[in-house]
Amino acid sequence: MMNTHRFGERLKEAGFDFFTGVPCSFLKPLINYAINDCEYVGAANEGQAMAIASGVYLGGRKPVVLMQNSGLANAVSPLVSLNHPFQIPVLGFVSLRGEAGIPDEPQHELMGKITTQLLDLMEVPWAYLKPDPEMIETQIQMASSMIDKGSPFFFVVQKGTFQSEPLQPQIRREAVNQVKRLPYRKDERPSRYVLLQCLDRWRHASTILLATTGKTGRELYEVKDTASNLYMVGSMGCISSMGLGVALTSPHHKVVVIDGDGSLLMHMGTLATIAHYGPPNLLHLLIDNEAHDSTGGQNTVSGHVHFVDIAAACGYASAYYVHNLEELEQYYKAWQSEGGLTFLHIKIAGGSRKELGRPHIRPFEVAERLKQHLQNLPPDTKEDAKC
Repeated sequence: MMNTHRFGERLKEAGFDFFTGVPCSFLKPLINYAINDCEYVGAANEGQAMAIASGVYLGGRKPVVLMQNSGLANAVSPLVSLNHPFQIPVLGFVSLRGEAGIPDEPQHELMGKITTQLLDLMEVPWAYLKPDPEMIETQIQMASSMIDKGSPFFFVVQKGTFQSEPLQPQIRREAVNQVKRLPYRKDERPSRYVLLQCLDRWRHASTILLATTGKTGRELYEVKDTASNLYMVGSMGCISSMGLGVALTSPHHKVVVIDGDGSLLMHMGTLATIAHYGPPNLLHLLIDNEAHDSTGGQNTVSGHVHFVDIAAACGYASAYYVHNLEELEQYYKAWQSEGGLTFLHIKIAGGSRKELGRPHIRPFEVAERLKQHLQNLPPDTKEDAKC
């Protein structure tokens, strides 16, 4: 068995000091080490963990994702439609529950057979993590080399690989909503494009705009293409988790997540995770047209969902329902000047601009220039503009 603390310290020396993931009994010692000695974000699911780690990478850190192989299925979408097109490398550890010849629970039987095949199909390089203490350095160097080349790399962890690592007492975080405002008047429902124009005009030099997949990102690109924007492609539902990773690792920047109703409904557990860790430099803006606009306008179920109540219950410091652009400007500028984790929900009109194009810049170029942008401390600039 491998000395978990020694292995973790070598990971940290190699720069891997930010961990996120979902618990697994095989990985329990390494998870305990990460909680005890590094920065660790507990995710609601493995896909969320991959998106958080991707944001952490954009913020300039080298993230590690920990998961059970049953959860590898949850991670497939971001691995193939986020990490692959954006060329975002993360180091993963996936347990091998259901390994042939080792008694295990019935739900692990099939995944135990196909775990490494899935990694191969996704073109994710991997290796079994060897418990030999003499191989620690070699294995970490191999992983670091793959990450430095821009490729994700996964260690497959078999039962009994890690020695026990006691979990130190944890301080329970208290995420408490302080301000909540619910609907009280008629919605004006501005167009998405006009709303995005306003966000661009109101932004300070320190502001990052992360747009959800589909027409939101495409319209933001048409408003203005800048190094401080990210246009999500694929991996629907992951933009808010990515925003959490960016916000936690880029405290000198203001991070605006522009989410959609279909996207948020897909990963509502993200609200609880974001609220728990509570980065004060994060604004989560939900623009809700009650439809999957990018795929033909099919209705979502958002019309009867009280998102502000849900965000407040999860512990967002501030949660507001927004009726028009004037209110949006008020809340947005208050957040820019005062900070505090904030959730805004605004209803918008359906439809999009005619002949809407697609970004001419490739996803991995968008990611790389944003990563470089985040390395620069923003000037103390407070540009004030009205929409």
